[in-house]
Amino acid sequence: MKDYIKSPMEIEKKSFDIIGKEMGAHNFSDTELKIVKRVIHTTADFEYKDLIYIRERSIEKAIELLKSGVTIYTDTNMAASGINKNAIKRLNCSVECFVSREDVFKEAKEKGITRSMAAVEKACSEGVKFFVFGNAPTALFKLKELTLKGQASPEFIIGAPIGFVGAAESKIEIEKLNTPMITVRGRKGGSGVAAAIVNALMYIILR
Repeated sequence: MKDYIKSPMEIEKKSFDIIGKEMGAHNFSDTELKIVKRVIHTTADFEYKDLIYIRERSIEKAIELLKSGVTIYTDTNMAASGINKNAIKRLNCSVECFVSREDVFKEAKEKGITRSMAAVEKACSEGVKFFVFGNAPTALFKLKELTLKGQASPEFIIGAPIGFVGAAESKIEIEKLNTPMITVRGRKGGSGVAAAIVNALMYIILR
């Protein structure tokens, strides 16, 4: 068998070198490119180059929040698991998937709504400012609804729900807010992609 690269750091470096060579022309800044490359590295899908939307000044806002030791809402345990724990610890931040909480489960059942929607309501009531969505369009719709009602004050949003029912539409709707955000337009996205964006933002600070 031909010898192969075994060092994790060398594998990552070579992967990013390949991505840089193969992604072609783009209009991303150096900082934006770190996020886009991280997503492509996670998915091996160059289409994300054309799907990722980064609103002006959004990276700066996300970094400001991360440096302040923010609580990060995630819509799935998978997204929470994919966020680098060492980086979170170094930044004195925390990650919580509210959907796993017993009080959220009870509230969802009583109101006849999804646990994801109830989780967003709970996070907003507790003053969460940093939101990460990789799976639940209903949760993203709910955050927009609560914001317009003055019941939520998100300061940064990652909108990357995946799927065929409501995923693309939820991102169109959330982009109507003036909130700093990064979205993955269309049907693609997912918990891994959402986590990759968070990790990229943290690595900008820490590396």
